[in-house]
Amino acid sequence: MWAMSTQEPVIELSTEESWQRLRSAELGRVVTHVRDTVDIFPVNFVVDGDAVVFRTAEGSKLLELTINEDVLFEADGHNDAEAWSVIVRGHARRLELSAEIEAADALALRPWAPTMKRNYVRIEADEITGRWFPRTEEPDHNQP
Repeated sequence: MWAMSTQEPVIELSTEESWQRLRSAELGRVVTHVRDTVDIFPVNFVVDGDAVVFRTAEGSKLLELTINEDVLFEADGHNDAEAWSVIVRGHARRLELSAEIEAADALALRPWAPTMKRNYVRIEADEITGRWFPRTEEPDHNQP
């Protein structure tokens, strides 16, 4: 575990710690940007190496990823003692080669919603950052 003083309520995670936290989550959000429109889509996902993989149906999410592959991906988690947030900056692409799709099928990624999701999308990370927060009492507002 990383060291923390009482003066540091937010701790920056290392790259490996960020990937470790991301591997512990199942639900994240993909942020797309096409012209003047920014959209955010919740997705269930898995981490595969240094990439995030999710399944999706045909629709606006897949269309927007095709128009502009630059995306943000965010996932977070918490319990009574701590909270964390990880952001991946990268580029997304729909998997099209049969070998890629077979490899993605082996990841045991199953949709949460009972809809047909035949498209696998892989987000290759250009950068990953994470922050960790202890969940403690708020500082006294009357203190300097």
